[in-house]
Amino acid sequence: MAVTVKIGKGIARKGIARKRRHLRVRKKVAGTTARPRLVVNRSSRHMVAQVVDDTAGVTLASASTMDASLRTAAGDKTDKARKVGELVAERAKAAGVSAVVFDRGGNRYHGRIAALADGARESGLEF
Repeated sequence: MAVTVKIGKGIARKGIARKRRHLRVRKKVAGTTARPRLVVNRSSRHMVAQVVDDTAGVTLASASTMDASLRTAAGDKTDKARKVGELVAERAKAAGVSAVVFDRGGNRYHGRIAALADGARESGLEF
């Protein structure tokens, strides 16, 4: 199935490119019961990470910078993203998940996205 996306100008072009990358990633990445999907959502201010089992359609664990423990944390946005990765890894391990498939949501694997993934790996979550 071919998806056609009209190319805009300026900021619109970046959003359209991200949507195109997201469709490309989601064609290949799907979460199963044995290996759920680690979904990352990034805004200009916050990071949200969820571990999702696509076969059952349930969220097994989640963490974000809006959690009470991370809202008051010191550091820049990259440091907070790393802490979100560590927190979601701990919650996923508590839910019985040891390996996940990483879904970067069309974002480039750079900066806060990479920091979140590194934090999750350091806490023992296998990609």
